[in-house]
Amino acid sequence: MAVAENIRSGVRAHPRAITAVLSAIGYVLVIGIFSGTINVYPGLTDSQVLLFADLIAVVNTAALTSILAGVYFVRNGEIRKHRAAMVTAFALILVFLFLYLWKIDGGFERSLVAPAVVKIPYLLMLAVHIVLSIVSVPVVIHAMVLGLSHDIEELPQTLHPKVGKIAAAAWSLSLFLGIVTYVILNHTFSWEAREAAALLLVAIPSQLR
Repeated sequence: MAVAENIRSGVRAHPRAITAVLSAIGYVLVIGIFSGTINVYPGLTDSQVLLFADLIAVVNTAALTSILAGVYFVRNGEIRKHRAAMVTAFALILVFLFLYLWKIDGGFERSLVAPAVVKIPYLLMLAVHIVLSIVSVPVVIHAMVLGLSHDIEELPQTLHPKVGKIAAAAWSLSLFLGIVTYVILNHTFSWEAREAAALLLVAIPSQLR
């Protein structure tokens, strides 16, 4: 118990440093997987890749629902329910990251096959989804670090309310666009397989070729 409290006190005293370290670890892991530098997942069959895409969509939908519930709770002053909802959302995002990186490392990526009138808006939504998912990482982590290292009564005196609003907005929009692009790619039009890009943003212009 004393060890846990000491860790909590240390995190509370250095929230920005903890956020920076955790964000850096996340970025290194993702870039390593996409570049092929890190190979830790077993291979997937084509049918398993498609199954993973469906599972990821379910996880993202549950995460988005949890975030929206958390926003509702905090607006109604139900702070403990808000915390539980946001912790649930964060846990679901970790599940998403595990499944997504496995799909990339052990499987393949796909390009949309559709008319330009559909493909261009799809790629724009995909680009916004990717950019938000990248830039929101430290914001989301910082909101979680502050929220979990401080007592509920202390949170109004921290940056958590401000950072939390930004994190929830960016996080929600990213998840929503991810779900929309999933539906377009998997249940509306066809697709073709392609190799995973070395960096996330390279995937966008590559689909226009």
